[in-house]
Amino acid sequence: MQLKTYFLTSEISPFSETSFLSHFSKNIPIHLQQKDQDIRITSPKYGFISERKYILREVIRLREIECKIGGEMIKSSAKSAFIPKTRVQVYFMEHPDWFQPLTPLLYKSRNGRILSDNSDRFGFFSKMGLAMLTDLFWCPDIVICNSWQSATVPLLNNQIYSGVEFYKGIQTVLLIHSLDENAVIPSDTYDKLGVKLPDSITDGEVNSLVVGALAADLVIAVDSPEAEISKQLAEHPAFKPHYSAIKRKLKKLKVLDDSTASFQSAAGDLDSLLRKLAS
Repeated sequence: MQLKTYFLTSEISPFSETSFLSHFSKNIPIHLQQKDQDIRITSPKYGFISERKYILREVIRLREIECKIGGEMIKSSAKSAFIPKTRVQVYFMEHPDWFQPLTPLLYKSRNGRILSDNSDRFGFFSKMGLAMLTDLFWCPDIVICNSWQSATVPLLNNQIYSGVEFYKGIQTVLLIHSLDENAVIPSDTYDKLGVKLPDSITDGEVNSLVVGALAADLVIAVDSPEAEISKQLAEHPAFKPHYSAIKRKLKKLKVLDDSTASFQSAAGDLDSLLRKLAS
């Protein structure tokens, strides 16, 4: 069975990279495609990404994508390219304010401070990433959400999109790559996106990974050279009160290093988890 997988990531080598996530986002889809998955990636088109170097092409049906954020209809667009030397397709989401001005640091200013509007930026990315599926005329079986940058997707899917005929049956998988402070966002981020937080979460600032994990169909802790997330979740202050609810759908994925063999092995394990979820 060919599995249709939609892979959302904020960074992907060689286009953008600040962490191991960029290498994961490049290599795992390559190996999943080799396992008969129809996999497509969406990532932001940052201003520093060269359209000429990477041959980004206009997609007529993606010239104008819309979704409602903060009570207003917001427009975006996307162009298409491939991971170099592969046939893995990447859609680059464009927006003049949210993505174009960013430096290669992505989440920080040049002086090292975390950008205060990260939650709104990647909330926009997450909702628009789901909205553009109808413009693609392509409905995936599974949406993979990588870390805090797309952690709002499971709740968006459950509360807004799953009720729309086109989206029915889509399942969401949250991959947790890190537990850094970027995951903590203002609760009104969810109000702007048009969704309601679970009753168990009442703080003014919330951990988006916890919210995403509660809403996702499957949660995967990624143990990489940067961090062994599976060993940290149970005792993490934000996860601890909700761990029993998350544990039943929690799996772990080990990526030993950035070698081809390691990514190939991890992709095999991930493929098995995804196919079991979709069956």
